[in-house]
Amino acid sequence: MKNLFTFCFFLFIISQTFGQDIDSLNIVTKKDTTYWDSEFSAGLNFNQAAFSGNWKAGGVNSVAFGSIVSGKANYAKDKFSWDNQLELMYGIVKNEGQQVRKSNDRIFFDSKVGVKVSKNWSYFGSLNFLTQFTDGFDFGPDEQRTLISGFFSPAFLTSGIGMEYKPNKDFALRIAPFSPRFTFVTDPTIIQNVPSNYGVPEGQTVRTEWLALQLFATYNKDITDNLSIRSRYQMFANYETLAFRTIDHRLDVTLIAKITRFVDVTFTSINVYDLDMDPGIQYSQALALGILYKVNNKK
Repeated sequence: MKNLFTFCFFLFIISQTFGQDIDSLNIVTKKDTTYWDSEFSAGLNFNQAAFSGNWKAGGVNSVAFGSIVSGKANYAKDKFSWDNQLELMYGIVKNEGQQVRKSNDRIFFDSKVGVKVSKNWSYFGSLNFLTQFTDGFDFGPDEQRTLISGFFSPAFLTSGIGMEYKPNKDFALRIAPFSPRFTFVTDPTIIQNVPSNYGVPEGQTVRTEWLALQLFATYNKDITDNLSIRSRYQMFANYETLAFRTIDHRLDVTLIAKITRFVDVTFTSINVYDLDMDPGIQYSQALALGILYKVNNKK
């Protein structure tokens, strides 16, 4: 009996000691996700118009489809931060008597590491990438297509080192006096239809601009529970060819108005000035009604 009591007491001591070790291990290995702010959204929209052959007001039968996928994963702890953003957009439209055409096409990714030096200022290093999914065409008479762009033709990889000003959670401005940019055109046939080849020298697939300045500003705000704005402005200036007309500008604006939990109206606008692409201002706009699903890690 004494031996049994001793054995049981011995097992009790071991179980308590082992249990405390396991609890301590769980505390150490338990992942702390409170420093992460993540969000994912995906949307689809569909538009269709049909007219009878004797419809006197005129019109063209058409079908349009669009999609958008975006996400962010931002980490912040003490003075350190790491922000990541992904944006994918694609849309097509088919009008009766015409070939299928794109209405939207974008691949954008941005990643930034920052270290705070004061309440509103941080040192940062960033990298962002921009291109498109599929070939782009210029349509002429009799629906003749001319290839003018494609995946990685062009593509832009821009880095930046500098200071970021962020007075609140809605607005941020990056000032990068050292901002090398790499422009890719991997399709050698593009130059036949686009003589500028987006700035890439003939016979090469990449142009490197080492000495450059970049400004990168974002303004993202939920104006109301049902209306939000997402905007991004980029300015790029090459020191070696610096002149007012050679400075590149790009402004992206997205307005989202929620009608119900999953139904929304989305307005997108892209405005570009880049002398290596075209001497004029390029713009693209789209308005669509569709389904938007959104989830984040905030309770």
